[in-house]
Amino acid sequence: MNINKDLVAASATPLILAILAESDSYGYAILKRVSDLSSGQLQWTDGMLYPVLHRLERQGQIEGRWGASESGRRRKYYRITRRGQSLLAEQREQWRVVDATLQNAWLIEQPGAVLRGRFSPPSLLRAMARPWSEASLLLPQRG
Repeated sequence: MNINKDLVAASATPLILAILAESDSYGYAILKRVSDLSSGQLQWTDGMLYPVLHRLERQGQIEGRWGASESGRRRKYYRITRRGQSLLAEQREQWRVVDATLQNAWLIEQPGAVLRGRFSPPSLLRAMARPWSEASLLLPQRG
């Protein structure tokens, strides 16, 4: 599957920050980790990764330091900063909202589906008792 470039670009920052929240890393290892996390569905290139790393470094979200690899070659290792951890927490919550919204929209397409989200218990019971066409129109209430 070829993932749309807009989706790849939108997910780059939170993915990089999440990988660096696990442990310090370097370019090739980040590329490999993205591929592993996506079961090979996302295949980033150097030309896509390094501009994002440089931007995050300029913004103070990550810090880079030069070190040596096992073979002795110089390699730049990156680590997430406190500012980057804060951004990751914000983006994680934003992506949860986007994911839940998409899941709800796609569930509407399925007969008998009950929307996910925050329901007060009475409204959930009413939604479950209604025919699908009415239940699909019920929006989550803010808690």
